[in-house]
Amino acid sequence: MNGAKGKDSKSPQVYVGSIDQGTSSTRFLIYDHSARIVGSHQVEFTQLYPEAGWVEHDPMEILDSVRTCIEKAVENATKDGHDVHKGLKAIGLTNQRETTMLWSKTTGLPLHNAIVWMDVRTSAICRKLEKDLPGGRTHFVETCGLPINPYFSATKLLWLMENVDKVKEAVKAGDALFGTIDSWLIWNLTGGLKGGLHVTDVSNASRTMLMNLKTLDWDQPTLKTLGIVPGILPKIVSNSEVIGKICSGWTVSDVPISGCLGDQHAAMLGQACQRGEAKSTYGTGAFILLNTGEEITQSKHGLLTTLAFKLGPKAPTNYALEGSIAIAGAAVQWLRDSLGVIKTASEIEGLASEVESTGGVYFVPAFNGLFAPWWRDDARGVCIGITRFTGKAHIARAVLESMCFQVKDVLDSMHKDAGEKGEVKNDKGEFVLRVDGGATVNNLLMQIQADLLGSPVVRPADIETTALGAAYAAGLAVGVWTEDDIFAEKVENATIFSPILDEESRKKKLDSWCKAVSRTFDLADLSL
Repeated sequence: MNGAKGKDSKSPQVYVGSIDQGTSSTRFLIYDHSARIVGSHQVEFTQLYPEAGWVEHDPMEILDSVRTCIEKAVENATKDGHDVHKGLKAIGLTNQRETTMLWSKTTGLPLHNAIVWMDVRTSAICRKLEKDLPGGRTHFVETCGLPINPYFSATKLLWLMENVDKVKEAVKAGDALFGTIDSWLIWNLTGGLKGGLHVTDVSNASRTMLMNLKTLDWDQPTLKTLGIVPGILPKIVSNSEVIGKICSGWTVSDVPISGCLGDQHAAMLGQACQRGEAKSTYGTGAFILLNTGEEITQSKHGLLTTLAFKLGPKAPTNYALEGSIAIAGAAVQWLRDSLGVIKTASEIEGLASEVESTGGVYFVPAFNGLFAPWWRDDARGVCIGITRFTGKAHIARAVLESMCFQVKDVLDSMHKDAGEKGEVKNDKGEFVLRVDGGATVNNLLMQIQADLLGSPVVRPADIETTALGAAYAAGLAVGVWTEDDIFAEKVENATIFSPILDEESRKKKLDSWCKAVSRTFDLADLSL
C-alpha cells in the first residue's frame, strides 16, 4: 500500500479530497481510506508575462480552475463506483507559495492580478530596504528566517501598495484583504462575500517575510517597519484543523476544509519526512527541505529557515532548512515552448539519452536570477562550452544536469548547516534524498542526480506527494488517519537510484558547473 493504512481497512466509503493549486496547473484528487487515488482532474491555466522578469496569474481563472477540477474529479470517481458525495469527510488544500494578491471585501474581486513567486519586479524595493535598514539584506532573518528578496510576499505587497491605485484606495478605505493563493481560495470556498473566512496557515505565512517563526503570528515590528496595516492580513492557523465548511454552490458543499499547507511543506508531509530527513520536489522550480525538528536552525550557507509543519493547534511545530531553486522543470518547458527543441516535456529523456555526456556544455537557467544558495537577482541564464560539435541532445542533457547541479549546491549547504547530528543516514552511512514531483518520472534525471550527489535517491511509487500531504493533514484533523498511519514506513514499490559516477569525474563536473554559475552574475542590465 502506497499511502497511510488507516485504522479500519473495511471503510471503503471514506474519502479525503485534496486541492493542489500549483504554479502552472490546478488539480483535485480524491483519496480513499488507504490513501489511493480514486478520482482526479487537472487543468492548466494562463501564465502572464507583462514585462521581462514579471509573472502574473489571474485569480479568477485560478478560482474557476479549482471549481472545474473538483466537479470533474468527483464525476470521474462517481463513474468508477465511488460514492464520494456520501463518503467525502474532509478536503485539504496545498498551493504555490509566496504568490501575492489583494481583493476587495465589498466586491469580492481581485484588485490586481496575483504576482507570482518567481516575479522579480520588486528588486528596486529590495535594494532600497537593504540600504535603509541597519541589518541590510538579513535585517528580518532573526524573526522570519528569510532574507530581503523579491521571492517573498512582503515585497510584492509593498509594490502593489505603491504602484496600483485600486490597492492604495482599498487599503486606505479598509476594503482590502491580502493573501497568498490559499487565503483567496479558502475565502471563496467558505462563502466569499457571504461570510468567507480570511485565513492562512503557518507554512504559507512563514513565506511572507512577515511572520515571527517563534510566536507563529504576524511580527508587529516588521509590519511597522514596512508600513503594512495589520487589518489587511489573514488569521494564521495550523496545518491540520477544521478551518470551516465549504459553502453552497460548490459540488462538495458542507465538507470541512481541515488541512492547509504550502506546496513544499505538503510534499514533506506526503514524504513523511521526520527530523533529519530531506526531500526534493521537482516541479516548475525545485525545492529541497530538511526537517530540523522543533529547533529553529539559522543557515550560514545561503539557505532559508522556515516551517516544516504544525499538525494541529496544540501540536509541536516542526521547522526546516530550505533551499529554493527558481527554475527546474520550467527550463524543460522553455526548451519546448520557446525554442521548439522538443514537442512534449517527456521527450527530453529520450533526446538527452542519445549522447553519453553534454560534450562540455553547461547550462545555468538563471532566467530571473538565482535563488539558494547564491541569492543573485542580477544573474541571468547562460549556456557555455558550445562548439560546432554541440547538438540539441547535448543541450537537452545540459538542461537536465542543471536541475541536478542546483540541487547538489543546496544539499552541500544543507549538510554544512545541519551537521552530522542533524541528519539521518541509512545503515551504510549514506544520506538518502527522497524525491517527488512530475519531473521525477524521468529516470535519466534521477540517475544524474544520484551521480552528482554521490548518494542514493529514492523515488516513491506515488510521486505526487504534494497533494497527498494536504490530504493527510485534512484527514488527520477529522480522524480518518493518525500520525502513526502517516509516518509509517512506506517503501513498497519505491525506486532507488544509486550513484555510478566515479568521484574524480564528479569533482571535475562540479568544478565546471561552479565556473558556469560564476558567468551568470551581473548580467541583469545587458542592453536589449
